[in-house]
Amino acid sequence: MEKATFAGGCFWCMVTPFEELPGIGGIVSGYMGGTVPNPTYEQVKTGTTGHAEVVQIDFDPETFPYERLLELYGVQIDPTDPDGQFHDRGSQYRTAIFYHNEKQKQLAEEYLRQLGRSGRFDKPIVTAVEPASVFYPAEEYHQDYHKKNPKHYKEDREKSGRDEFIRAHYPEV
Repeated sequence: MEKATFAGGCFWCMVTPFEELPGIGGIVSGYMGGTVPNPTYEQVKTGTTGHAEVVQIDFDPETFPYERLLELYGVQIDPTDPDGQFHDRGSQYRTAIFYHNEKQKQLAEEYLRQLGRSGRFDKPIVTAVEPASVFYPAEEYHQDYHKKNPKHYKEDREKSGRDEFIRAHYPEV
């Protein structure tokens, strides 16, 4: 198994696209990319720790290649928004691909170049490609939030604008 780590706005919405797929061993919501050790959600949500909300995915590259993870990730985000995602604003909701090895870095950079040339967006791609750093799992109540609180999750996702954006830019999905 390998690890993939993606920041795509609220981590609650970034779990469901990857779960229950062949080759996915687990998905953990958490924080990466900041300077405060062992940050809490209360700290991260202020936008002052430097962390982004992320999902860290254990995957079998033979069954589910990293390139497919990138494609699935890309459909979930607005890669042109430097200030957050949908109704979640601030650096803690930025988009980033945190690579765990040089191959992931190269594949992520190439994927974003292709996305920029795709003509789907009228603004430049701003999603960062950064080396993975210390991953801090989020508090237990954030893990599998969509299963623990399905009504609230559904309402929050509907209000966020994420699904409208996906339909507008990826009608084939």
